[in-house]
Formats: sequence, structure tokens, C-alpha cells
Amino acid sequence: MKSAYVHIPFCRHICTYCDFCKMNYEKEWVNNYLDTLEEEIIEKYNSEELETLYIGGGTPSCLDEQDLEKLFKIIQRFNLKDDCEFTFECNLNDINEMLLTILKENKVNRLSIGIESFDKDNQKFMEREHSFEDAQEIIKLARNLGFNNISVDLMYALPNETLSTVKKDLAKILKLNVDHISTYSLILEENTKASINEIQPLSEDVDAKMYEYLTKKLKSEGYNHYEISNFARPGYESKHNLTYWNNEYYYGFGLGAHGYIHGVRYENTRSLNNYLEGKYVLEENILSKQEIMENEVMLGLRKTEGLNLSEFFQKFELNLQDVFPIKPLLKSKDLLYADGYIYINPEKLYVMNEILLKLLA
Repeated sequence: MKSAYVHIPFCRHICTYCDFCKMNYEKEWVNNYLDTLEEEIIEKYNSEELETLYIGGGTPSCLDEQDLEKLFKIIQRFNLKDDCEFTFECNLNDINEMLLTILKENKVNRLSIGIESFDKDNQKFMEREHSFEDAQEIIKLARNLGFNNISVDLMYALPNETLSTVKKDLAKILKLNVDHISTYSLILEENTKASINEIQPLSEDVDAKMYEYLTKKLKSEGYNHYEISNFARPGYESKHNLTYWNNEYYYGFGLGAHGYIHGVRYENTRSLNNYLEGKYVLEENILSKQEIMENEVMLGLRKTEGLNLSEFFQKFELNLQDVFPIKPLLKSKDLLYADGYIYINPEKLYVMNEILLKLLA
């Protein structure tokens, strides 16, 4: 076990599109929640040395100074490697010198900042508000305080959005000179404000053109397209997220968190009351060897380098092509082979799910 995810479900404001486990910030709830989070970590964490730690949400950056002090005392229970990649998710509007100083003092070395869009119409839909100048100032402050690994999120295919808007957003993101960029097409999930308001998605054709532009432009600017939605300057790929895509074990602590330990995938409850009563886990699934191999394929093919055939054999003592119908997909050029790796044809990444369905049928 080399990775752990810690979920902070509180937000100052709930965004229109958000389907993550979250709730409005209430001081009393935060105190009780952090007490229970510590109890869960004490009960489940086996003192392994962690190579990556990720605090996400929700909006962890909405915590006040007292909350953060309490959170990081809990985090001290983890045995972190000296070079541990320690990520903290932030809302741009929450970031100030006080927050960044606290993060730096507590060994956070990677920031993940939710920008999403600078376009005013997009922001109105998302119920967010910030400017490009705000982002520039915050990134500069973070750099001055020693944060040398900064990731930002860019959302596209928002209602009524045009390719021109995406181009303008990406141009501004590039001017921020960050190390990692995650790009997400809007998904209208059930029970979100957007779904309740019956917002209609853009056509798949428009969505695909936006994705094609983003991938080509980011690669031309020197970013490594290492996962279907993620781009990084060389050496700044997210080690924590690669734990997921490499189908490796990780802890998930907190409300609604997911984890994968020794062949068992689990999901924590989304009920705050149940969680505070110590009923942490909602569901556990003991995976068969076939299910583990299927996860290996589904997750591994999200990476643009794909799956290493030799590593698959070492892990499962089976050849990939003997378990899954690789040959017809190689013939159709849905999949390609090079240097011991099977990977999705870069020209077909947008229809990756269709390819996976053929592969796992």
C-alpha cells in the first residue's frame, strides 16, 4: 500500500454540476467529522510508508485555520516518505497567503486548483466567479511560497459553449504556466442542480471537436498527454492518480471515499450520520481474478502508453491476448502495439468506452 486518499466533503457553495460527496460548511459538523475521520484512520491504517497522499473533496480549502490545524494533526498519523507527493485540492477563491503557508508548513507539495473556466457565461452556469487576473495573482503567490507542482482543472462542453470559448479558456490556462492540466467534459449527473434544471448537453460531435483541439494544442505546447483527460510537463504526471490507473492498492478515508485493498474494492457511506456513528463502509466487493484483470485493462488503457504485456503476465500468469479479444481490435486499429505495450489508437481516444466494451464483452 503506497497511497491514501482523504475526503473532506465540505463546501462554501455547491456548484451546479457537482456530483461528488459534499455538503455545505458547518463548523460543528466539521469538528465532529474530523474527530471521526481520525478514528477511521486509527482503525484502518497499518502504518505503511506512503508515496502519495491526496486530500480532496468537496472543498478542503474551505476549512478555516482552526479546522486546518486539526486536520493536519490527524495527517501526522501517516508515515510519509520524504519525497511523498502530497496533493491538496483548492478552490481558487479560497487561496491566500495564510492557507498556502499552512499547507507548506505541513508538507503539502502539490496544489490542485479548480479553475474550470474563465468565461462569464460558463461561470454563471457553474455558479462560480473568478477572473484570469485572480488566477495569475494566486499562481504567482504560490510559486513565491515554494509550490513547484501546480495542477489546474479545465472544464469544457458546457451548455451553449463554442469551440471559440474553449480556445480562449485554454489560451489563458497556458499563460498561467502550470505544471499539470486536467480537462473534463461536462457530464450531467443525476441529482445535480444542472440535471434537476434539465440542462441539455452539447452534441457529441461538438464535444469531440473540443477534445481534439485540447489534446493537439496541449501536446504542441510541450505537455505530455499521459492519460485520456490529463496532461503534464515531463516529470509532473500525477503519481497519485497513476496509482488508480495502474490498478494498485490504496486507502480511501472519509465520507464517500473509495479504496482498494488486497483485492477488495470498497465505498464508504455518503451518510454523515452513519459515518459519525462509525459505520464507515457502505459496500465491499471481493473481486475475482477475472474482475481484477478487467479492471487492469479498463484502467490501464486510460493511459496513453497503455498496458505492458510483460507486466500483465507477471501479475496474472496469463497472456493478455489469451484472456481478451485483442487480435480483432488490433486488426481494426482500435488498438495498437509497440515496444511491448498495447494501447488505444490516439485517433480513437474519444471513443475509448466503445473500444473497451468490445474488449470486455
